Amino acid sequence: MNRKKIIEIVLDTETTGLDYTREKIIEFAAVRLENGKIKDEFQTLINPQQHIRKSSMAIHGISEDMVKDAPTEEEILPAILDFIGDYPIVAHNAIFDYSFLNEASLRVCNKSLSNVRIDTQQMFKEVFPDLEAHGLEALTRRFNVEFTKHHRAMADTMGLALSYPKLKKLYHQKYDWQNKQLENIDYLFERYLRIQQSVLVMQSELQDLRSVFKMHFDLGGMPVTAQSGEVLVYQSRQSFGYDFMQIKDILEEIGALQKAVKLNTGFIDRLVGGLSLEEEKRNTIKEARQELSETRNIQIIKPDRR
Repeated sequence: MNRKKIIEIVLDTETTGLDYTREKIIEFAAVRLENGKIKDEFQTLINPQQHIRKSSMAIHGISEDMVKDAPTEEEILPAILDFIGDYPIVAHNAIFDYSFLNEASLRVCNKSLSNVRIDTQQMFKEVFPDLEAHGLEALTRRFNVEFTKHHRAMADTMGLALSYPKLKKLYHQKYDWQNKQLENIDYLFERYLRIQQSVLVMQSELQDLRSVFKMHFDLGGMPVTAQSGEVLVYQSRQSFGYDFMQIKDILEEIGALQKAVKLNTGFIDRLVGGLSLEEEKRNTIKEARQELSETRNIQIIKPDRR
């Protein structure tokens, strides 16, 4: 019996900036996977005919001089779309690359993409939720894939193409296991709530113990060493609140503003999406975007106990 041929396109893009509605692709790379094996590849620099932001150049190292003789978006996009075809698109944080390609397709061909989008970052988080990082470098390291020149399109594409079949196998094994549990969803939700309650109880117990430890040190107690070598100590430090407007200029002058201030991105998103901001200011904020990602979460709504 002939094995069914599964074709997927693994790709990566480098861009002039991060807002897909304003910026453009300057490098595109893709490989064609057939049943998990690399069969063909495509890569090109692209002349965006616009400025490349310094913040983006610092990441991928592609200068305006490097792309000045490259084909324009209008010249190369038909070949890119022909290589992609109608096959599933595989990318790490796929919404980023997909959004840029879709916008380019709308500009040049007046049509949007309809390809299935496979996000390996989401898959990676599903399979290894305990890891601290889920970027492409963490993925390739997990599957012992070595490659150099991070943040260049073909290098990142190859790293992902070699890692993806291994990730896909584990992801589908987990999916198959999860799918078999769906008929037990009512029981599993009850079980989830029991575990959640147990965690809350254990957190309370830990806090009670920490209170005893604090009392021990407040009364002059010495550090305690466990049989396994861990040492229980007590540390105290003071912290202050600051009038931001009084110190803003100093922080900016010494280059510490970015480290000192954490941006409330949720508030900024709501501000840009609202109606109160002037269009010019809204556009200025959009130009400052540095990352595009999406988050999916489940929520548990507690019953009204009134």
